[in-house]
Amino acid sequence: MESKTLENYNRWLNSPLVSENDKAILRSMNQEEIDDAFYKDIEFGTAGMRGIIGPGTNRMNIFTIKKACIGYARFLLSKYTDARVRGVAISHDNRHMSREFAIECANIINDMGINTYLFDSLRPTPELSYAIRYKNCCGGIMITASHNPKEYNGFKVYDSYGCQLTPNKITPLLEIISKLPDELSVKVVGVTEKGINQIFGPDVDDTYVALVETVQLNPNLDKSNFKIVYTPNHGASFINAMRVFKDCGYNVTPVLSQCDPDPDFKGTLSPNPEDPRSYIEAIKLAKEIDADLICMTDPDGDRVGLACKNKKGEYVLLTGNESAAILLDYILSERKKKGFLSSNGVMYNTVVTSGIGKLIAENYGVKTESFLTGFKYIGDRIQYYEEHGGPHFEFGYEESYGCLIKPFVRDKDGIQAILLYCEMALFYKKLNITLDEAYSNLGRRFGYHKCKQFNIHFEGSSGNEKMKKIMEHLNDYPFLELLGNKVKIIENYFNLTRTDLDRNYVENITGLPVGDLIKFYFEDGTNISIRPSGTEPKCKFYIEVVGNNEEEVNALPEKYYEALVKNQDL
Repeated sequence: MESKTLENYNRWLNSPLVSENDKAILRSMNQEEIDDAFYKDIEFGTAGMRGIIGPGTNRMNIFTIKKACIGYARFLLSKYTDARVRGVAISHDNRHMSREFAIECANIINDMGINTYLFDSLRPTPELSYAIRYKNCCGGIMITASHNPKEYNGFKVYDSYGCQLTPNKITPLLEIISKLPDELSVKVVGVTEKGINQIFGPDVDDTYVALVETVQLNPNLDKSNFKIVYTPNHGASFINAMRVFKDCGYNVTPVLSQCDPDPDFKGTLSPNPEDPRSYIEAIKLAKEIDADLICMTDPDGDRVGLACKNKKGEYVLLTGNESAAILLDYILSERKKKGFLSSNGVMYNTVVTSGIGKLIAENYGVKTESFLTGFKYIGDRIQYYEEHGGPHFEFGYEESYGCLIKPFVRDKDGIQAILLYCEMALFYKKLNITLDEAYSNLGRRFGYHKCKQFNIHFEGSSGNEKMKKIMEHLNDYPFLELLGNKVKIIENYFNLTRTDLDRNYVENITGLPVGDLIKFYFEDGTNISIRPSGTEPKCKFYIEVVGNNEEEVNALPEKYYEALVKNQDL
């Protein structure tokens, strides 16, 4: 065990601030558990600070939350002269300690002289983003671990535009936090004139829901013979989603066993829409009532998963790439038909998102800009173009089941998405087209694109080191061929270079920050992206195969992954 790990462990074990219950947990830990809980300080990743709840420097607890919140409050005070008056919006999801963490943050920020606004109970992430904008706050905090397992929680921070902090904005915050004492020693420096905490009124919910309902493109479609099964996965979106469904006239049957905000997620095997196990109960209910569509939001309500009934009566899961591609085509085609598609439009995605989206956008004369993983980059670019007269925002999405339709929110918005996904499915039903057929139709127009993500988990300090070595090895010794298919271009975001192997030419990647990502483009259009997760201890492998034969394309991602594992000895 590293000396720093042992030092941190003993510091907690001997501190009078640590509860006897937590000390009992510490004493019961084995060496591997001690290592994972104390080998580093919990870090900000692609979506804020996220980790397992419990005692330790690499854990989510009152002490690590306190240090991060003090740092954030100091950051706001240094950035905004009117921070005390404008205040900070705070929300949380259904997880263990979420309400306690949210209240602790409000108390700390109030003690430091800044006003706060707190929801009376859990609310989804996109509504927090909206609330910041609605109240003209200088920032916001969302306590959530999104789709992670029940053991996790997290701390997301937002700017005054309702967008998560991008690297250039978060660097000053991280510098402030790095200069603070350790999480057990740091203290709130109170002021005489404390900030005031207010509970958000119903106007925030009402105006947010009203704006969500404006995303509809064909609100008057006949909904009488269209059935939807919906689950919020025990999360924060149930009330908003059901309210929107009712207002818009949809026949929705919720999965009742997954509607209460249970922090243990007892009604589902997984709260993650990327995991097929999360659809088990919804599919059972859909079969009982012969539903046309299954839709779900993840626990903090920023992402949506879909399963559609195909022509055989079976329920087919759609990936985030597939559902968003169909939605993008639907939005752009309907806007064009109705005459309000911008002549200077832009669609945003990420560098690990399927290439089919760009082809769809180009077909409608819409530009595409791609960013590193993290919706904060998309939200930040929306704001930049609003201020500088850039292209008009048409749509933004990530492969991880998150998208944004109208930018009154500056994060992924599962409520906007779920409403328009339902409209889209109904629209295609009127044409006797199921959503899996709609995606196949896109393949006939733009080439078949099959994307699949694979993960390898790495726990503790040894796992973290192994993950770093994998990325370093790929950086130093990139593979040049898999399955007889030659690599044509390598994009290395560690050093922001693009290497064309055919021409032996290297150019710089501009307009993007440095990131932990390497992407390989093959001669036949296949591409593979590899990056460590910013929210969990795992390495992610994104494989996209492109071709003209749908059946062949669908079978190839697994083969490429097997070849990659063998090639890199993973």
